[in-house]
Amino acid sequence: MPLYPPIEPYATGMLDVGSGHRLYWEECGNPAGKPAVFLHGGPGGGSGPEARRAFDPARYRIVLFDQRGCGRSLPHASKPDADLSTNTTWHLVDDIERLRIDRGIDRWQVFGGSWGSALALAYAETHPDRVTELVLRGIFTLRRSELDWYYNGGTGRLVPQWRERLLEPLGGRDFDGDVIAAYHDLLFDPDPAVHGPAGVAWTTWEAATVTLEEDPDLIRAFAEPDYSLAFARIENHFFSHAGWLTDGQLIADASRLADIEGVIVQGRYDLACPPTTAWDLHRAWPQSELRLVTAGHAFSEPAIAEQLVAATDRFASQQRGSRD
Repeated sequence: MPLYPPIEPYATGMLDVGSGHRLYWEECGNPAGKPAVFLHGGPGGGSGPEARRAFDPARYRIVLFDQRGCGRSLPHASKPDADLSTNTTWHLVDDIERLRIDRGIDRWQVFGGSWGSALALAYAETHPDRVTELVLRGIFTLRRSELDWYYNGGTGRLVPQWRERLLEPLGGRDFDGDVIAAYHDLLFDPDPAVHGPAGVAWTTWEAATVTLEEDPDLIRAFAEPDYSLAFARIENHFFSHAGWLTDGQLIADASRLADIEGVIVQGRYDLACPPTTAWDLHRAWPQSELRLVTAGHAFSEPAIAEQLVAATDRFASQQRGSRD
C-alpha cells in the first residue's frame, strides 16, 4: 500500500465541545510542519492509525480526531442512553473550528473521504479563510439521490447477496420501503436483541460494498458489536435528517471554495458514492483537480491511496497555502 510508514502520536487529548461531548484528538508527524486535519468517514467511523500515513511525517503536523459519539470520543453512541440530538453536521463544523483554535493553528489543509468529504466541504464553505487546501476522496454530499442509490436501489442490484442480508432485519427480500427510515426504528429500539443485529447488518453491508474486491477482514471488523452499533446509529441519524442540509447544498455552495485549491480522488467503480457526485462537485469547483482511478470506494484501495499521498506531497511545500 503506497502510504508512509506507521507512526505514533506525539500528543493526545480530550477536547470538551459542550453538550456533554468530549472529543479524542491526536497529533502526529512534525510539530513544526504544515498543519493538516483528517476527517474520518461514516459518520461514526472514527479515525484509525492508517489515516496518519497519508501525510509525509517530516513535513506535516497531522491532526486527527474522533467525531462526536464514536471512536475514543465520549459519550459513545453504542450506550443505552445515547443522545444524538446535539450530533449534527453543524455541531461537527463547530467542533473542527474549536479544535483548530485549541491547537493554536491559523490555517490548515482539510483532508476527508466519503462522509469526511461532505464534512470537509461543509467546514470549508463555512470557514474558507481557514483552509489552505482540500484533499477529498469518494465524494458524498447527502443528496437524496445518493442515499437512495446506496440504500434503496442501484448498489443492491450490483451486490444482490449483500442486499438480501441488509434486508433480513426488515423481513427479507420482499421489503419494499425506505431502508433508512425502517432501520431507524430498529437501531434505536431499546432491546439489544433488536438493535444489535440491526447494527451489524447495517455496517457489514457497508464493509462489503466499499472495496473493489470483497475484504473479509474488513467485514469482520465492522461486525464488532459496539463499533457497529455506534457507526450505524450515527449514520442513520445523519441520513434520516439529510445531514441538516438542503438537497444539493454542498455543491450549490461550492463557489465559496473559489480561493481554495483541491484534489478529488474518486474510484471509477465506487458502489457507495458513484463518480457522478465527484463530477458534479468538480464542475461546480473549477479550482479542483479530479483524479478518477480504477478502484472502489475505500481509503485502503491502492490506487486511491497512491493519489491521496501524491496530493498531500504536492501541497506539502505550500507551507502557507495557495492564497498567501
